[in-house]
Amino acid sequence: MPSQTYAMSIGGRDVAGVEHIEVINPADGQVFATAPNCTPEQMDEAIAAARAAQPAWAALPFEERRARVVALAQILSDNQDLLMHLLTREQGKPHAAATGEIMGAAHWFQSAADLALPVEVLEDTDERRTETRRVPLGVVGAILPWNFPVLVFAFKVIPALLAGNTIVAKPSPYTPLTTLEVGRLFAKALPPGVLNVISGGDDLGRWVTEHPGIDKIGFTGSTATGKRIVRAAADTMKRLTLELGGNDAAIVLPDVDVEAVAQALFWGAFGNTGQVCVAAKRVYVHADIYDAFAKAMIDYAATVTIGDGAQQGVQLGPVQNRMQFDRVNSLIADSQALGHKVHSIGQVPDGDGYFVPVTIVDNPPDDARVVVEEAFGPVLPLLRFHAVDEVVARANATDYGLAGSVWSADLDLAATIAAHLQCGTVWINTIQDSPPATPIAGHKQSGLGVENGAAGLLEYTNAQTVVLRKRPAAQPA
Repeated sequence: MPSQTYAMSIGGRDVAGVEHIEVINPADGQVFATAPNCTPEQMDEAIAAARAAQPAWAALPFEERRARVVALAQILSDNQDLLMHLLTREQGKPHAAATGEIMGAAHWFQSAADLALPVEVLEDTDERRTETRRVPLGVVGAILPWNFPVLVFAFKVIPALLAGNTIVAKPSPYTPLTTLEVGRLFAKALPPGVLNVISGGDDLGRWVTEHPGIDKIGFTGSTATGKRIVRAAADTMKRLTLELGGNDAAIVLPDVDVEAVAQALFWGAFGNTGQVCVAAKRVYVHADIYDAFAKAMIDYAATVTIGDGAQQGVQLGPVQNRMQFDRVNSLIADSQALGHKVHSIGQVPDGDGYFVPVTIVDNPPDDARVVVEEAFGPVLPLLRFHAVDEVVARANATDYGLAGSVWSADLDLAATIAAHLQCGTVWINTIQDSPPATPIAGHKQSGLGVENGAAGLLEYTNAQTVVLRKRPAAQPA
């Protein structure tokens, strides 16, 4: 039986669950803790606490709200070791990556010092002044993913609180624990009800989305779930920011340093065991260097250690949950059944953990499942191309449009290719290089709205235009 239980944060109080959900360590497949399974009544209590706290929080000067949000960075830093161990145990990522996520979130909170809410003066004459300012929405419901539960928590909490909203956050049922702990730590530093964290199964996300007391949903996750959120939010006209799935293309031109780019794209594809929304999920390599590039990536993959993230020296951990483990294996099995050339690289531990070797599929057809579908795991197709126009068309032939990358010594050509890619972010000679000020926006079915930076902050506000007449209007004769 699990020996650890965790509490929700509601109205500044620790609240235990009436029922519980089990939390599994993906490195061994065993239950090691339980989290509260929030009831509808407890959810109502959390939303009511957020609504009660919102007017006073919004009434604080922006500079004071910003100072309180920035101060949350120190709480993460002070507790990084505790949070790192917990994150590795529930998510699977190695200790170094877990520390990177915790401290990355701290950096994001610190970056709030650079954000401000604009006031745009549209007209200022002797007769009239017209300005547009930004006002809070009310209560934000944040629904979080299991791949980066703490970092994405920061993505939602920072703009919500800066803008004068209060928040009810729901972590994934696969990775609730670190977010619950962060919520408890943060709740002690904020007025009661400003930040509430509740946990539970998939029903809880639907309840939060449908609840009339929630004014906005911020969600990161799959496109399929995002579509359900759009439908569920329609009756109450909730505002939405949705960062959804991707099938990001990387384009490698023949003038690159093959060894260096192969290593960079290995981590761009397989970091966090491939469980990254903006991972390279299709790598198009020019025919002139295709064989050399494939060999370089396969050779490098053989040097990477796969295992329990809690063990020293491990670089890639398990797939986070059984459902995703089965999905990834189904993609591999499909390619094998169709006769694709499949390279499985690296030793995986024996036992019940959700381990998948690094898997590279050598030049499958464009209609293969491994090319068309988002794997969200350690599976990558390498695809041969001959001409720029051809590869741009193939890269754009997807319903997704989250991100992409172009690799070339010819920066002008790379920039031209980038301008023709149908996605929200394009990196040139780098990947996943997005500091806090950088907006993230999915095109096509990869999302709605913008996350992060000044544009992301505005997503958590309404525009309000104020027209002030300085002189009385002339009366009709």
